[in-house]
Amino acid sequence: MEIDIGIKKEDRAKIAKGLSKLLADSYTLYLTTHNFHWNVTGPMFNTLHLMFEGQYTELATAVDLVAERIRSLDFPAPGSYKEFEKLASLKQPEGVPEANEMIRQLVRGHEAVARTARSVAPLADKADDESTLDLLTQRLQVHEKTAWMLRSLLEK
Repeated sequence: MEIDIGIKKEDRAKIAKGLSKLLADSYTLYLTTHNFHWNVTGPMFNTLHLMFEGQYTELATAVDLVAERIRSLDFPAPGSYKEFEKLASLKQPEGVPEANEMIRQLVRGHEAVARTARSVAPLADKADDESTLDLLTQRLQVHEKTAWMLRSLLEK
């Protein structure tokens, strides 16, 4: 059945393409955060282990919301490592960094996801796609706040 939600197909395609990049960045950050949760060591182990768990749990929910929005726009959501690697602006870390480097990498990751989300907003705004704008606003709030909290851990 043909979709008729008041957004032109070409606009939906542009928004879905941007959301696919957001999905890839978010999933890559999810994997990185989960990896760091498993592998963190050092004096801040318990604090970081629990913090990272909260963060990857939130990201697991977020990737589902982003993928479902892409589907709501009537486009397929990317769902493989291969597709995510092509679409993501983030790269997976190599090896197991020390705790402070994990924090730095996660700050950079959250900031990158925020930039990706922000880049989709003008497309959604132009198409009067309030649902996508709402999703993007929520994601921006989470990523900007999480980056701030992580940066705070690096202060001397």
